[in-house]
Formats: sequence, structure tokens, C-alpha cells
Amino acid sequence: MPQVVTVAVNRSDRRPIRVWVPVLPVVLGLFPVVALVALAAIVACVVFRIGVVRALRAAWRVISALPGARFDIEQGRTAVLVAIR
Repeated sequence: MPQVVTVAVNRSDRRPIRVWVPVLPVVLGLFPVVALVALAAIVACVVFRIGVVRALRAAWRVISALPGARFDIEQGRTAVLVAIR
């Protein structure tokens, strides 16, 4: 499971902003929302006849593959880097 998400925003006219976000406290704080989304996903799996265990396994594999991922976005003079560790 990812531990820290680093978000860096570089703007040419201002000083760069860098924020480190710990994942576990955010997930624990948003637990009620996460629980509702998980329940909705299970209902969707039943409605569309998708194996719930297979869907949960696939979701876990995606989440466990996130550490080390980097996303670079550039728009005009602003660049955003999101790095997941």
C-alpha cells in the first residue's frame, strides 16, 4: 500500500509548492466515504454479474502497484508532479 504521496506544483512566475501527504491518515479520515464506495462497488459487481472476489483482488493489485508511480502534467506555464511512494 502506498505510504506517501508527494505533490509538487511548479509555476514559472512563483515559487514552487511541494506537499507531502501521508496516505494512511487520509484513508482513516475518509473511512466512512471509502466504506460507502466499497459497498457501492460490491452492489455494482452483483448487478453486472462480476465476481466480487475477483474485483477486490484486481483492485488490490492496482493499489499495490501504485508505489513508484509518477504522474507529470503540464499546462501552459504550470507543471504538476504527483509521485507515489
